[in-house]
Amino acid sequence: MSITEQLLRPLLKTSSVRPFITHYDDAAGSRVELSVATTANWAAKTANWLVEEVDVEPGDEVAVLLPAHWQTAGILLGAWWCGAHVVTSDVDARIAFVGPDGTAASAVTAVVALDAMGMGLRTPPADGALDFLSDVRLAGDDYQALFPIPGDTLALNSSTVDEMVAEARSRAEELGISAGDRVLSTVDWTAPGGLLDGLLAPLAAGAHIVQVTNADPAKLADRRSAERTTVDLLHEVT
Repeated sequence: MSITEQLLRPLLKTSSVRPFITHYDDAAGSRVELSVATTANWAAKTANWLVEEVDVEPGDEVAVLLPAHWQTAGILLGAWWCGAHVVTSDVDARIAFVGPDGTAASAVTAVVALDAMGMGLRTPPADGALDFLSDVRLAGDDYQALFPIPGDTLALNSSTVDEMVAEARSRAEELGISAGDRVLSTVDWTAPGGLLDGLLAPLAAGAHIVQVTNADPAKLADRRSAERTTVDLLHEVT
């Protein structure tokens, strides 16, 4: 089974309405909260869009060149759901996801607006790139894999599905993250360490991520108090 099926799908059966990720962007002054069910909905839309519009098949490389963000979570989980091999180089990727100011060398480029409310780009992207958030809204809300994803399928750089799931569970234990925890994090989702600590370990534990992007250190105490967080992952703050 894919990473998404192993780590996210079980939460839909037990705690689908509880928050999964609360995303702050201190530079934009925004706060967005997504439940487990809403996160799974974005992931399903992404998986369907990748399969139906980009012809992504299990093992195909998908470059995700995005910051830690609630939209990045949906894209990553959607890519893994359909068996894509997430990479950090776009040279041979079937598609690359970039932010509004990003560029990519892949055959297909999807520009992600990173708008707090999930809106698409205000102006069409240049050079034939796709406006991902506008396009993906038309994709299906449920995803059913056509084929099972073997555990030895590459999932993130040189690591397989089974390796990433095992590492996520192990890392959650090392970081002291357990079910019901609320994790205040400023970790950038660089691969593989940042993704393991900031996204996959809390997901594997069944915890709630309070992710702060462009973190203002002076506001972290208020974030901790307002969100009633129980675990800190703040080693990226200077």
